[in-house]
Amino acid sequence: MRRTLTVAVATAALMLLGGPLPVAGAEGSGTARAADGWSAQEAEAFWTPERMASAEPVAPGVPGTRAAKAGIGENFDGIPVVGRMFVMQGGGAYFCTASVVASPGHDLVLSAAHCLLGPDSRQVAFVPRYTRAKPRPYGMFPVLRGTNGRPKVWIDPRYPREGPDRAATVDVAFAQVGPDAEGWRVQDVVGANRLVTGATYTHPRVELIGYPATSARPRRCHNRTTKFTSTDPGIPGSFLRIDCTGYPGGTSGGPFLAHYDPRTGTGEVVGVIGGWKTGGTTPDTSYSSYFGKEIRKLYESAVAGARGA
Repeated sequence: MRRTLTVAVATAALMLLGGPLPVAGAEGSGTARAADGWSAQEAEAFWTPERMASAEPVAPGVPGTRAAKAGIGENFDGIPVVGRMFVMQGGGAYFCTASVVASPGHDLVLSAAHCLLGPDSRQVAFVPRYTRAKPRPYGMFPVLRGTNGRPKVWIDPRYPREGPDRAATVDVAFAQVGPDAEGWRVQDVVGANRLVTGATYTHPRVELIGYPATSARPRRCHNRTTKFTSTDPGIPGSFLRIDCTGYPGGTSGGPFLAHYDPRTGTGEVVGVIGGWKTGGTTPDTSYSSYFGKEIRKLYESAVAGARGA
């Protein structure tokens, strides 16, 4: 079994194959909102504390055994740059993990592609440092919509075209969020991690943060990463691997943070939980797509699209 639900994919399912959709006024603080009115106020009215608490992970958990020499995960109160990404799909409320990534517009968040792929994804919103006890400590930031009503999300076109196995190396998504109810941009409120591409697969210490479905708080762990190369011809490619205990469904999209600074609560994001088997087959070993030139290109497309280019 996979850690995550398999997402039905088809070319028509991707919201962004025609390119990113510009949204007027998306940059800067103020009252930027989508063409059909998905504002921070409406996001907060929709995503009540009760609805957020009842949301299920896009990726349900899978039982597993503790990996040898694994880092020991622990639940904690979270950090501002990491939070839950809430999304309505079909008739259900779901969530994954997401984090703020530094960008010129101060308005981009990073998650896994399998978390945000789908023709019916709607009412998408990012909540930094969510916990059940404090569901909106830094407010709520709605994922902006284009003129066709679809969320402003950037996913490599190969992912919906080839599927989560054949395209596991690009299980990454960027989303543009609008300002909160007071008009502030997300990066100005909570800070941001720096995106690093082209680095090594092996990092001596990475901080792994995610939101397990089984917990009212996020989870953290640190360990080294290693390079994992798939021998399954149906899931080709090489991935970052980390052994950290207790990362079931809901943690998908959680950042791999190298050079994490506990004083600032930020680091260099070198991966997100996803990729091989959409993140792993047990909760004690997680994987990430490698952040190479494809992910850099995707980020640059998101930056350009967020500027309205």
